[in-house]
Amino acid sequence: MSEMIEVARSSVQTWECDQMGHLNVQFYVEKAGSGLAALALALGLGPRNARNEGARLQVSDHHVRFLREQRPGAPFFLRAGVLEVRDFGLRIYEEMVNTVSGEPAATFIAEVQWVDDENREVKPLPAKAKTAANALVVALPAHGAPRGLEIYDPRPAPKLKEADAMGMVRTWQGEVDAARCDPQGFLSVRHFMGIVSDGIPNLLAQTSGSDRSKTPSVGGAALEYRFVYRRYPRVGDLLTLRSGLKQVGPKTYTWCHWLFDLESGQSVATAEAVAIALDLTTRKSIPIPDEMRANLETLVIEGLGV
Repeated sequence: MSEMIEVARSSVQTWECDQMGHLNVQFYVEKAGSGLAALALALGLGPRNARNEGARLQVSDHHVRFLREQRPGAPFFLRAGVLEVRDFGLRIYEEMVNTVSGEPAATFIAEVQWVDDENREVKPLPAKAKTAANALVVALPAHGAPRGLEIYDPRPAPKLKEADAMGMVRTWQGEVDAARCDPQGFLSVRHFMGIVSDGIPNLLAQTSGSDRSKTPSVGGAALEYRFVYRRYPRVGDLLTLRSGLKQVGPKTYTWCHWLFDLESGQSVATAEAVAIALDLTTRKSIPIPDEMRANLETLVIEGLGV
């Protein structure tokens, strides 16, 4: 086994933090994307090669664990390695590490594929990249393994009408603008997560009547996410998000989010997330309040998943 290599280094900016006062989930994913670009360079698939080949590495499945919240000003770096080499892609691992403490702050397991820039069709991974990847194979650390989520084969792609028939809540809708897209005009990985994050206040408003702008002492935090990226929308596409509760535990609850192309009704991505209630003064998780639990238990929808 090899050692992980450093693939990114930066710090948490105030504008990247949300109403909970910590780094928003979409920026963890964005930083992992920067790390993937550097890992690609180490595999001989850097930016110039990608432009010449008209192809790039693209994430098709993400598992993310948030181990320690990151507040404004926190310094960090990312390191990465390869978990498995395949003919059409790789299974990779990245982790965000606090520069001072040396403690992991977040972990990322990603299925990545070598895809055509124009149509995003999967292509065979270049032989040189497979050779380089074999030299970067690492073992998955225990803290990077799934904990609150079961990793299973994704369900058949749902349709919008199916989500509505199940009673999932409309939590976000809008146009894919250029600011949310990569240089090729496809929705960036960060903004898949950003759309879900932006939809959470609407989800809470419609399921519990709460307004996050008026409850400053109690908030929430995601512990774990899984995203299955089924299709990368293009600039100008109209998207709509449906969300529903999968299960409620003693301290955690699991939401599912299905993102659709509004015009076709076809699914774009499916995701699930384990979340907790967070005391914003002590910065610690708290048991789900009884009233909240009673309400949540009435909202569970059978058959949800990624």
